[in-house]
Amino acid sequence: MKKFAILTAALTCLCACSQYQNVTVTLPDGFTVKARVADTPEKKEKGLMFVKHLPENEGMLFLSDEDELQQFWMKNTLINLDIAFIKNDHTVSSVAHEMERTYTYTPDYDIPQAVGFGRYVLELPAKTAAKHGVEPGAKIAFTLPEKK
Repeated sequence: MKKFAILTAALTCLCACSQYQNVTVTLPDGFTVKARVADTPEKKEKGLMFVKHLPENEGMLFLSDEDELQQFWMKNTLINLDIAFIKNDHTVSSVAHEMERTYTYTPDYDIPQAVGFGRYVLELPAKTAAKHGVEPGAKIAFTLPEKK
């Protein structure tokens, strides 16, 4: 029983330590999205892996230190996504629309990849970007949370 209590406490701490901050992202047409912030290597690596459903008003915002070439792949991503690459000035540089989902058994060579330039990357449910005007040259508004 003591081992179970220690294991439970450790798992609780692990979950609490890796919780995501959220930021409100305003798309070009004024539609708002609650985005989980991926600001650590672990959170960036996990991304939206194993998420089975993502409402239209939710997403994930990946943070980097500067504008750079970014590459994302859909490993173990169970939902189709739009991936918007956003420069430091919050201007969209490119969008990968309707990236196909994958499964745990999808071979690595069949996993879709998206490459773009920017400091930020916003993942949204598929078709959300086109519906709300997320396209190259459009502005995306958000305020980053304070670093802890």
